[in-house]
Amino acid sequence: MKITKEVVEYVAHLSRLEFSPDEADMYTAQLDRILAYMDTLNKLDTTGIEPTTHAIPLVDVMRADETAGGLAVEESVGNAPERIDSFFKVPPIIEAE
Repeated sequence: MKITKEVVEYVAHLSRLEFSPDEADMYTAQLDRILAYMDTLNKLDTTGIEPTTHAIPLVDVMRADETAGGLAVEESVGNAPERIDSFFKVPPIIEAE
């Protein structure tokens, strides 16, 4: 597929981008080279090659999620400057009308 300057200008219009004539020529040439390379890749024989989503295998590096005991209510809010029952009392952020 050959990319024309008109196609680049049309896509730029759809994307609300403005290019100078020199930029449009540059992007036309770049996109044309990219599509030519894609055509080369499409000609490769890939029979017997399993499709992948990543170039290298992904390994989960996260540790296992394990539960742990929490703090008791008195331990967690015991030193709070102000509290309401078992909750921290904080200054209001949004004022009511």
